Amino acid sequence: MQQTDFTPALGRPEFTAAYDLAIRLLTRERRWRSFLLRHVAPQDGETILDVGCGTGTFAIMLKQLAPGARIIGLDPDATVLRIAADKAAKAGVAVEWKQGFAHDAPRIAGQVDKAVSSLVFHQVALEEKRAGVAAMWDTLTPGGAAYIADYALQPGIIDKLLFRATVQFLDGISDTQPNADGVLERIIESINGKPANALEIVPTATGKISLFELRKLYG
Repeated sequence: MQQTDFTPALGRPEFTAAYDLAIRLLTRERRWRSFLLRHVAPQDGETILDVGCGTGTFAIMLKQLAPGARIIGLDPDATVLRIAADKAAKAGVAVEWKQGFAHDAPRIAGQVDKAVSSLVFHQVALEEKRAGVAAMWDTLTPGGAAYIADYALQPGIIDKLLFRATVQFLDGISDTQPNADGVLERIIESINGKPANALEIVPTATGKISLFELRKLYG
């Protein structure tokens, strides 16, 4: 995969500036981000990697809750990283912004206590879904945990229709359909070694967003 091969926020570069507003209005952002923040539970002294950090909203939330933590935001899109850096500066927090793909995580971030990803893997190719989740796992120190909040299995007809009319309209069918069919759960189970039961499921106007944990008990 070349460094330019990624799906921009909201599917097209010209929509990037509207990303934060769209996520806030269409995905019940406050609810699922609060669930995610509660489960990640950042602590001072930890190193936490935000994979596919986008415009930096969650990375900044992590730093605000745990000012003594080292927060690294990773994303292939230079445009969203500039937006993220501006937001962090306005919030008065220091986050390390790094350009790269999810599969680059071990090389760029090294070992981390926790890794997190939100609304990323539904819009990447199948091989990158597998490589990205595996890379998050590989970055973890023993006892560490990874958290993924994303569109996963869309179980009902209404969920499928909402997902089709919004997410798939913007991001296309080929990369997003495997998530709607449950591939994210299968990838997590194959890496984590146990069933991928969602910690939280949030119904939204764009389909259901599920939150998963992968905990690395051993090296």
